[in-house]
Amino acid sequence: MNTIIRKGVKEDLPQALELIKELANYENSLDEVTITLGDLENDGFGDRQWFWFLVAEDSNRIIGLSFYWIRYSTWKGKLLFLEDFVIKKEFRRIGIGSKLFEETIKICKEQNLNGMIWQVLDWNSSAINFYKKYDAKISSDWLNGKFTKKQIEKMNELL
Repeated sequence: MNTIIRKGVKEDLPQALELIKELANYENSLDEVTITLGDLENDGFGDRQWFWFLVAEDSNRIIGLSFYWIRYSTWKGKLLFLEDFVIKKEFRRIGIGSKLFEETIKICKEQNLNGMIWQVLDWNSSAINFYKKYDAKISSDWLNGKFTKKQIEKMNELL
């Protein structure tokens, strides 16, 4: 294998979307993916860039994805939020994830960010163990809250 890690470009988005869906399927949430290729193109390469990504590529095929954006914490300042991190199933456990994760960590240093954060499902022991190899703190203290677009629209009708 001759895997390279590089910054994602617009032409990578169809394969990136496939990986996003692969991860969602693994997490039993494929029906939750509503993003379109057009959304990704506009939000990643439009007038304002909302996200960035790295890819692991082998033989012109994208086999891994590190999808991130910059979050601002009132306590810590600028943080890299790792939104999705996935390696195609057949390429796991051979070091590609480590290479991709380490390149993501380097971005924090290059951009003088104050840290990197992500979420991991409590049942995903292989991912938890992967992150713990890096001495990451995995918290069980915080609960996630969210509203869907549909909920927001409904609430705004009532406001």
